[in-house]
Amino acid sequence: MIPISVVQLGSEEEERVLRVIRSGVIAQGPVVAELEERFADLVGVRHAVAVNNGTTALIASLAVLDLEPGDEVITSPFTFAATLNAILDAGATARFADISEGDFCVDPDSVRSLVGPRTKVLMPVHLYGQAAPMTALGRIAEENSLAIVEDAAQAHGAKVDGRMAGSHGIGCFSLYATKNLTTGEGGIITTDDDDIAAKLRILRNQGMRQRYEYVMAGNNYRLTDLQAALALPQLDRYAALVEKRGENAAALSALLADVDGITVPSVQDGRTHVWHQYTVLLPEGASRDEVVSRMSEAGVSTGVYYPRLVHDYAPYQDREDVIIDPTPVAKSVAARCLSLPVHPHLTDGDLETIAAALRKAVA
Repeated sequence: MIPISVVQLGSEEEERVLRVIRSGVIAQGPVVAELEERFADLVGVRHAVAVNNGTTALIASLAVLDLEPGDEVITSPFTFAATLNAILDAGATARFADISEGDFCVDPDSVRSLVGPRTKVLMPVHLYGQAAPMTALGRIAEENSLAIVEDAAQAHGAKVDGRMAGSHGIGCFSLYATKNLTTGEGGIITTDDDDIAAKLRILRNQGMRQRYEYVMAGNNYRLTDLQAALALPQLDRYAALVEKRGENAAALSALLADVDGITVPSVQDGRTHVWHQYTVLLPEGASRDEVVSRMSEAGVSTGVYYPRLVHDYAPYQDREDVIIDPTPVAKSVAARCLSLPVHPHLTDGDLETIAAALRKAVA
């Protein structure tokens, strides 16, 4: 079976972890600090604050903005539940902009239509590895004095108009096991704002500025040196890994170009794609479950990210803090999306097998 993702760590990661174990400092320490410095360099910002997972990154970022009940956060309905959960955790109200089929990210025109007196934050989701249209969204934020919190969980190193995802406001990254960069569980928050960075560092450490000097109600959001040690060797070869993902994506698009009804993913003008996922759209009315089953029989694993809009699940229904706006494009995409393997460990034969399996499954 060709897997949808592969986690492959090697001798460099083993050596870095062993070095941490031998040092006796296994909680947050100098290795976390090294990861923060290098990740800030990757994103092109002054500060990176490591936390224990990507959801925490979103929660902490909203927490330091001091939102009040009724304040609105505009985001995408086509996302993982962590995006919405973080908004609700902050005590804010979620609003949902429609997306563009070309990039799976929020449509600036839809975002603009939702901005009102209670809007405080724009939270675009950089889905599948391509950054959202941040230049246009940045203009909307500036015109309306809105904060930007980027859900960049899947977009480590992606660019839009020469700027990295995570550099337009507060950037929130996941280092979960299947992400392009992984520590198993982990997250990083990026910002150019000195005050925001200082608040985040205090918040993640039980609200302490110094030991037992409590200056806010905080939490334990810390990452460990053991986890950070896994990421450092990956950063050394990250550019090559992304390049390989891009080559695999290009090969798949070429192999699938003449398959009727299939829409292959595209890279939008002025942007780069780090190909966390390679997601096609099936024809209208096609049975996705049947396609998935046929591809599994052919030895190809697939993924559906995400099968329904995030607010369509029971916990989010009939709530005053979840305002469900019409998002017809997102609804259509959620019903037709299918992700194929694109990870850097695929062979040319694997890519041909994947394309052949999809071609046969939708025939």
